[in-house]
Amino acid sequence: MNTHVKALVVGGGAVGCGIALHLARAGWDTMLVERDELTAGSTWHAAGLLPLFNMGYATGHIHDYSVKLYAGLEAETGLNAGFTRCGNLRMAQTDARMDEYQLYSATAETIGVEHEFLTPAQIKERWPLVRTEDLKGALFHPTDGYINPADVTQAMAKGARMAGARIERRIQVNGYLWTGDEWIVTCERMVEKGGNLIPSGEVFEIHAEHVVTATGNHAQRTARLLGIKIPAIPVEHQYIVTEPDPALAAWRAAGNPEHPVLRDADAKWYVREERGGWILGPYERNAPARFLYDVPESFRADLFPLDLERIEEEYMSMIHRIPTSETVGLKDDFNGPICYTPDGNPLVGPAPGLRNMWLAEGFSFGITAAGGVGHYLAQMMTAGEAEIDMAALDPRRFGGWTTTEYAAKKNEECYEHVFVLHHPDEEREACRPLRTAPAYDRQIAAGAQMGQVNGWERPNYYAPAGFDDHAARSFRRGGWWQFAKAEAEAIRQTAGLIDASAFAKHRVTGPGATAFLDWFTTNKLPKVGRINLTYALTETGTTRTEYTIVRLAEDDYYLISAGAWTDYDSDNLRKLAEEKRVAFGQVIVQDITTQWGVYAIAGPNSRKILQEIVRDADPATVLGNKRFPWLTMRNIELGMCPVRAIRVAYTGELGWELHYPIEFGRYLWDLLLKAGEKHGLKLVGARAQNWLRQEKSYRAFGTELGRDATPLEAGLDRFVDLDKDFRGKQAMLDKGIRSKCVTLLIDGPDDADPWGREGLFLDGTRVGRLTSGGYSAAFGKQIGMGYVRPDLAQPGTKLKVRMQLQLWDAVVTEDSPYDPENKVIRIDG
Repeated sequence: MNTHVKALVVGGGAVGCGIALHLARAGWDTMLVERDELTAGSTWHAAGLLPLFNMGYATGHIHDYSVKLYAGLEAETGLNAGFTRCGNLRMAQTDARMDEYQLYSATAETIGVEHEFLTPAQIKERWPLVRTEDLKGALFHPTDGYINPADVTQAMAKGARMAGARIERRIQVNGYLWTGDEWIVTCERMVEKGGNLIPSGEVFEIHAEHVVTATGNHAQRTARLLGIKIPAIPVEHQYIVTEPDPALAAWRAAGNPEHPVLRDADAKWYVREERGGWILGPYERNAPARFLYDVPESFRADLFPLDLERIEEEYMSMIHRIPTSETVGLKDDFNGPICYTPDGNPLVGPAPGLRNMWLAEGFSFGITAAGGVGHYLAQMMTAGEAEIDMAALDPRRFGGWTTTEYAAKKNEECYEHVFVLHHPDEEREACRPLRTAPAYDRQIAAGAQMGQVNGWERPNYYAPAGFDDHAARSFRRGGWWQFAKAEAEAIRQTAGLIDASAFAKHRVTGPGATAFLDWFTTNKLPKVGRINLTYALTETGTTRTEYTIVRLAEDDYYLISAGAWTDYDSDNLRKLAEEKRVAFGQVIVQDITTQWGVYAIAGPNSRKILQEIVRDADPATVLGNKRFPWLTMRNIELGMCPVRAIRVAYTGELGWELHYPIEFGRYLWDLLLKAGEKHGLKLVGARAQNWLRQEKSYRAFGTELGRDATPLEAGLDRFVDLDKDFRGKQAMLDKGIRSKCVTLLIDGPDDADPWGREGLFLDGTRVGRLTSGGYSAAFGKQIGMGYVRPDLAQPGTKLKVRMQLQLWDAVVTEDSPYDPENKVIRIDG
């Protein structure tokens, strides 16, 4: 069977069928192949829950879309998907858990997810079988519920067929070959023999312009066939079904409605009704990862043995919460593989290093996500980008440094953390420290409380000996807040030193480098020795990446971008340079992130500190405005360390980024600290830096900057040269100004700051949302950045921001409320 299609979807679970449905709806000639039967993977044994609760903006949209899609599938296809809209009740035993729900409420409100808060008395009144005396309250989703996984998959498959897609079962993919124009996918038909699937010997090819892999538990085999890394590895998830509960039967016989899906997050389980009994699904400790390298050929719709001892604590807590369940026996049990990723989010988007290859892997909530992923991934494939920013799910957020052991351990941690409090300032401990800059031990000795970005250890803040970072976390102002405030004040008053080594760094050279980068970015290219801030756009005109470009020579450029996105940026640069080679000439892209460390020094005394150690014929003038003006680069010597110094400061103060060969890291750190002793130099972490950059209205990639807004909407017109042609220019102009990025000063509560996900309101109507938030040491109040309707972006506009379920006064400020004329950053010395 030799077949040519526009898109081939590999994998016939709920996710694969959701993708096939939406690609076919978009008019693409689509085919789906499944090695066994539809739903034969994790789909068949999934509990079928549809939790709308998610702290992520993109994932929240995905789940919301799915629930709405599933409600209409029967009308579209004639197949009942088994959707029971009984609601979802998330209970809270602690005030901290209620704080988490209040923060989630801000995200839900910006997405449009219906929800309400209930008191323990209201819970008891509605569902008297639930014990409530030890609860603080609950979050209730009335439109939530559960669905039959097999039925919803078959309904989406039928919808896909109705839209023109072909679905073939018992076909295993054994190889992928990219010809430069299409994928040749080598397939083999499978047959059943003795209860096992075995190859039939019938081998054929499918030719496809695009391929999507949705292979679930088989992701490691897929990675091996493609020659890439996919950190999606299954973890055991077990749930049990009880015999009928007489009290529940009596409740329903009296005409009462079905209980909502019950979630006792502090006890780490969910429970729902099942044929007069209960299903208990725990997220216990020590659930092991499985299939680290491959799924055994003999493993089909199989399960693992139940481990009741591992879930004893959760089982007993169910009995506590629903006392009538104590006397009922166990009817059935399930323990099957559910895929996870190191951060718990699925991998949705382009495969690293490959053209027209798309991944949809690592779904721990695959039933909930299937419809929405199909919708947004189809948009990415057919229109160039989704209507929401999907970067948080991009497969390239995990670099080539991720190993099998790392993925397995982090995925086990993610499973255990499903119901752990998700503080916005949380830092998970597994597999750390792993990637460390040279001064790591020095920083730990100085009290650094570390976070991680792209595997790199990075100081969040510095605290006294014995301080417990874990205990300091909060949904309000945690114990760390006082230290971050002191660090922010130091940069404004004396000087601060920040380790920024996690920055992504690329060198772009070759005869085509200048023409390529001129087309690739929005701003004019800098002259030799100068720097420019600029943006790379998507084809649809939104912001793909923010770059600081340093021009080292005529065709030699040093590109600096966000540390969390190294492989994301590398992949895009390399693919586009190759694509445009005929147009622009040879371009060489090198990822040199691990070759260069970065220290940022900023504050009124930063020049004095560097003058103590700079080696020059005239140390008093080498760092002055005449020889080293703002927005320039100079190669200097600090002691015995050669440094590529860049006169910029993300904090908005006088300062420099000191890019040094990585092996000099410890030496330079010690040198800077010694020189800074008499000038009030203080060690500063990422949290204070984040506050300070908001005082300057510096947009950050992943918050204000992303694939759902253009640079013009972000208010970055001065970095967009409309006199030249660049990628995405016309699409950017065609979008117009749908919203505008603003900075706001907020008169909020005494004990909390915004986190950057809160709604903005005018006269009770939501008119925008925050994308960043924090505290301003300069103004002594909360600060935030976000997007509002264009007519509300004028300085002085009075709005409200929702925090802790209350509306607080906020006012739109001028851009860069701290030092709007940039006098401080340009000061001479």
